[in-house]
Amino acid sequence: MPNCAQNKGEPGKFDFYLLDLPWGPEFCSIADVSPQCRPQRSFVVHGLWPQNNDGSYPVFCSHEAGPLNPRENLDITPDLQLLTHEWSKHGTCSDQGPRRFFQMEREAFTSIDVPLAFDKIDRETSMSPAQILDLFYKANPQLPQGSLIVSCHQERFTAIEACFTTSLKPMTCLGLHSCDKPLLKIEPVH
Repeated sequence: MPNCAQNKGEPGKFDFYLLDLPWGPEFCSIADVSPQCRPQRSFVVHGLWPQNNDGSYPVFCSHEAGPLNPRENLDITPDLQLLTHEWSKHGTCSDQGPRRFFQMEREAFTSIDVPLAFDKIDRETSMSPAQILDLFYKANPQLPQGSLIVSCHQERFTAIEACFTTSLKPMTCLGLHSCDKPLLKIEPVH
């Protein structure tokens, strides 16, 4: 999970992007997430976050208006409120404008192949962070080692995160660390 150091930033002043892909069943079980989370999907997009090499990240960089039609992103991000929030907090720091920013988010998302094992989880399962990473690297041989991070909360798998250059090339994550729990519970897709 990214460091909590947040600084009001200047658009375009950051080092790389972090694509946050929450595990849908865990993400959609959170209280305040809209019914748009149903039916559940394996992985969804939480956001494409500008990051700095030191683990900090800029936020709320401008008051630029968000996308004209945010609903067109509901196929990968399951909540309109979340889309609005992600644009205001992170997208404004990209210096790309809302249309290009959400295109980039989609490009990054579609560049990651979800391992087949995650499509077959029909009951609570346990895996180590290393096993999760191994499955993702095998499904995505184009990704350099160290370009993916496993996130967790307590002993629950919450997300896979991928690092990209500002031109959306996969890169080794800097200033970020994977979950260090020995075994993580993974909720089934309903």
